[in-house]
Amino acid sequence: MPPKRRGPLLNLQREADGLKTKLDSLVVDVNQLNEHNRADLRQRCSELLSAVEQTTQALKKLTKADEPAPVGNYELRKREEETRLQDFHNQLRALELNLQSPETSEASERLSTQGPSGDQESEEDSEEEEESEDEDNDDDDDDDDEDEQEQEERNDVKDGENALMESVVAISAFKGEQDGDLTMEKGTVLHILKKNKDGWWLAQDSEGNKGLVPKTYVKAQPLKEVEEEEDEEDDDEEESEEEKEEVDEETKSKARSSHSNWDTVRKAITEIDATDVLSAMGAIPAGFRPSTLSKLLDEGVTYRGSHYIQPELSQSNLSFKDLFLDPDTGKVRARTSRVCLSLSLWSCKMIPPPGVGLQVLSRHVRFCAFDGERVLSNIYTVRATYSPKNPKTWSFSPRMSGQLPSLLDGECFLRCDSASANLGVLFELGVTYIRNSTGERGDLSCGWTFLKLYDANGALIPLRTYELILHGGTPYETDVEVDPSLTKGVTGSVFQQMLMSRRVPKLIVKLRTPNNRTMAHLNLLPDTFVGSLCSVQLLALYRQLLADTLLLDRVTMQSADLICNSVLATFPEVLNQSDLLDSFQSAWENAEKLMKRSEKRDMSVLKREFVRVYMEYVFPLLYSADMPAPLWADDDVDTQRARIVFTSNHNSQSTAQQAFDISQVTYDLLSSARH
Repeated sequence: MPPKRRGPLLNLQREADGLKTKLDSLVVDVNQLNEHNRADLRQRCSELLSAVEQTTQALKKLTKADEPAPVGNYELRKREEETRLQDFHNQLRALELNLQSPETSEASERLSTQGPSGDQESEEDSEEEEESEDEDNDDDDDDDDEDEQEQEERNDVKDGENALMESVVAISAFKGEQDGDLTMEKGTVLHILKKNKDGWWLAQDSEGNKGLVPKTYVKAQPLKEVEEEEDEEDDDEEESEEEKEEVDEETKSKARSSHSNWDTVRKAITEIDATDVLSAMGAIPAGFRPSTLSKLLDEGVTYRGSHYIQPELSQSNLSFKDLFLDPDTGKVRARTSRVCLSLSLWSCKMIPPPGVGLQVLSRHVRFCAFDGERVLSNIYTVRATYSPKNPKTWSFSPRMSGQLPSLLDGECFLRCDSASANLGVLFELGVTYIRNSTGERGDLSCGWTFLKLYDANGALIPLRTYELILHGGTPYETDVEVDPSLTKGVTGSVFQQMLMSRRVPKLIVKLRTPNNRTMAHLNLLPDTFVGSLCSVQLLALYRQLLADTLLLDRVTMQSADLICNSVLATFPEVLNQSDLLDSFQSAWENAEKLMKRSEKRDMSVLKREFVRVYMEYVFPLLYSADMPAPLWADDDVDTQRARIVFTSNHNSQSTAQQAFDISQVTYDLLSSARH
């Protein structure tokens, strides 16, 4: 058996281990610094810093699709590696600054705590205590610290870190709901003290009040006070010593906060600046923003259908919350959700197209269950079609010969069991673009709308056709127009109001009650799930196989051993690749045509055929060595994948497969089930 090929992530981890070894060696040499080898150490530090930056850039470009075989906890491992490389970067920057200063005794003492020679820490601390008795030496040390801090700030400015987000402005009013929250009005400028991973940031307003605010209610503003302060220091030689100390203290605190959250801040600033630049160029309307739902999809599998199709564990983690068997029939017990309906995306009207300089790769609508604050379900995407003669109108489910791809099918369903009074559907219109000048790809929101499903009395809204007006900005912004130029100069006259209503961007969607057969399949799905109606039967059969394996075949309900089952292990990944799901759907329809009527009602026959069709037509494609990894809105990749899928479905010969990995045939209940 040939050796298993290493993936890109593992290779970068090995490179990072090599960089760590070099860094430890450099720290030891710096602790033994003398004037003869200063230049050599500075050169080594510069080369190692460049290698760390190159490795970090290569790591950020990696995706899970680049791996030759599935990798468990991929996103977590990638984030841990990014954190480790950032630590290397910070240590090297400190080394570089200290090597530029003629006095490095105290710098070596501080850096030794980060290096491998931890035995010297107590000795150096005792030396510092002895030297503290000499006031003259203390004054010199303070001056050295100030010089090093000024040099560090200037280097940060040269490296482009002057664009760091030192303060934010509130884009929407927020009223504190719990103790510790900070109430703010729209337009309030806040200083961020700490950024928590749960999305609540510790902020301070101009009056000194501190508290937590949601990060989605504020917008970053790059500050340039550091540059202004340095210019004032150079121009005003008569500034008092007290003022200089205050400036130094402020810049030190800013530098510490900037290094701790640099990765998050740099990503936010880049996105905001890109949108601002495009808006200033006239390439996009003022109401366009970076896509909110696209960001959530890029964070991992949390908001993907492959995650929500899995069974949900109960609070004790010893049983399931939404997967049960009917003892009389042996089938999955049907479960009714608070909301279970079908929705049809009809069209979008008066959508302003991006201007020159941008090539649109995809027009689409993403939607999910939403309560005004949180996304409650997986996020589903439907591609739109348009005519170049009328680019402001998007349509769905185009008429075409053959089977309609699920990605273009506007017939969808929504199930949600949330008890929120504000439960509804969030729709976000978006485009994937590429800049002709730079080749940069990005996702923009062309507007959003929220359809609340329950009225003030708690009753479900009528199931009919709705024309929903689109709003600009993000779902957490209010009173933002998609294109303010459409309403410019409009007065309050009735006639002009009627004309303006025809120019407002709208999404037309129809809500319906599913028919009995479809409703029976939907009730076998998880309590919260959204997707395409064409795949409902396949999803229901997969849930039946899950119930048989997890509830009947396990020795005990407390057993968490790996389960040998290729279908259970790999089918969720097919939900993330619409062309493979279409191939499965087509093969399944052909198999159903050959079944007798009695066989279509026999669950044992349906399960057997489901496994046979999947393993014969889909599983080989999922791990085909010739199949390129899926890439959103890339015509070349889509065409190549479509060619391989067509050839595989019409040619019985087996294709070359990727190197075998145990995850292809094993279902891990602990890592797959939702908690």
